[in-house]
Amino acid sequence: MQLLRCRPAWAGCEVSYVTVRGSYRSDLDPELDKGARFYVVNDATRWNKFALAMMALRLAWIVARVRPEVVITTGAAPGYFAIRMAKLLGARTMWIDSIANVEHVSMGGELAGKHVDVWLTQWAHLASGDGARAGGPAYAGAVL
Repeated sequence: MQLLRCRPAWAGCEVSYVTVRGSYRSDLDPELDKGARFYVVNDATRWNKFALAMMALRLAWIVARVRPEVVITTGAAPGYFAIRMAKLLGARTMWIDSIANVEHVSMGGELAGKHVDVWLTQWAHLASGDGARAGGPAYAGAVL
């Protein structure tokens, strides 16, 4: 939902959504998301290596097929892997740490921060840099 609230930023662009829940398709707006592609990958954590591998393979297939110019994510393992893979193809990338991470930036944000073009937090007190590559996340406002 947080990422969908950013939707006006990519109006008029060719868009693909990747999520861990097929039911999220119903959150798409038929007018705003007209023509958008929708993909589902399995959810996985660092404690389930097999699930991580399956998710990474599915994401590799999606990234190779879509060849995104830009990848924007609000986090978690699928977003991290998508950013890393898309970066190999020259895509620009943005990690927006979830609004749920109020006390500290997420582990995914810490990992992805070294690889993204823009790293943002939705909490001003968590900002510790300019949002560019490992300098720490920047605060530019909250999605909510």
